[in-house]
Amino acid sequence: MKIETIAIHAGNVNDEGTGAVIQPITMSTTFLREADGSYPSEYIYSRSANPNRTQLENVLAKLENGVDAAAFSSGNAAGMTVFQSLKPGTHVICPDDMYHGLRNQLKTLFAGILEFDFIDVNDATVLEARIRPNTGLIWLETPSNPLLKITDIEKVASIAKERDIKVAVDNTFATPVCQQPLALGADLVMHSSTKYFGGHSDLMGGALITPEKNDWWTKIRQIQEMGGAIPSPMDCYYLVRSLKTLPYRVKGHVHNAQLLAEHLENHPKIESVMYPGLQSHPQHEIAKKQMQYFGGMLSFCVKGGAEDARRVISKLQLFTIATSLGGVETLIEHRASVEGPDTKTPHNLLRVSVGLEHIDDLIADIEQALE
Repeated sequence: MKIETIAIHAGNVNDEGTGAVIQPITMSTTFLREADGSYPSEYIYSRSANPNRTQLENVLAKLENGVDAAAFSSGNAAGMTVFQSLKPGTHVICPDDMYHGLRNQLKTLFAGILEFDFIDVNDATVLEARIRPNTGLIWLETPSNPLLKITDIEKVASIAKERDIKVAVDNTFATPVCQQPLALGADLVMHSSTKYFGGHSDLMGGALITPEKNDWWTKIRQIQEMGGAIPSPMDCYYLVRSLKTLPYRVKGHVHNAQLLAEHLENHPKIESVMYPGLQSHPQHEIAKKQMQYFGGMLSFCVKGGAEDARRVISKLQLFTIATSLGGVETLIEHRASVEGPDTKTPHNLLRVSVGLEHIDDLIADIEQALE
């Protein structure tokens, strides 16, 4: 099936009891046992499994062409589960512009437990030089947050497989509509479901998807069940509902992002624009090779410094100044101030999650703010 059909049908089962065409929300935390101690259904306790989560994980796996998925209460919980699944002393290679939430998680919670390097993973020479005997995981984020760097997933996966190293890809910015890392050789895909999967800035979630049920995946499932960082049945229900429109929403985000990026690139008050759909993007050719669409995220640098960037966002009317991304409304933020004192992000950079408003209105708003 095509991705539009998968999104609508893979996350839903008709209710046999009532004939409802939409699966009901099962709020029960526990499920009936027989007198002999067995369970008449597959469900025991909602931390282990829940009917709504089962269907959510089913559609997530199929959207990424994986064999199984694990849903979590947030993207950070999903990422933490990956790091928790590694043996103490494992060396992890990460991009130098890794999402600050997971970067800080590694530096704060896993210091002394895991070893890690933050490098330019796009440079194969640097990547190979940093691989150690205990390197167990290469973490990729493409497009990256907030510099929109593109990593050649297939190339990194080839380097990793020669050395029996796992590759995990944070696919949040791209979504499976734009990019499918498992088909390019990745061993695991991560998403913050809070973003494009939810799509309306009103719920939180995370997900991991695997191409095979191996020992590593068994460990990840154990952490999900025993740790209990799972989404509620209500969140699962709303995520399944939102996923039904994901392919069409993402195409709208992409359309607007491309046009906004092209407009900003030609503006005299803009220093640079970071969007993989622009021919000026340093990794545009890699993006063309591995992405079906170029995504709905972009960043741009205003000529000047941090105060000039803040002056622009203070004048915007349709662009909402807020953290996060992937909602139907356009969001903008001064990223360096969010990431903290050790940020590598330019202080004149503004990150934009391009929404589904009419593009003419968005361009008019940015124009008056830049005047």
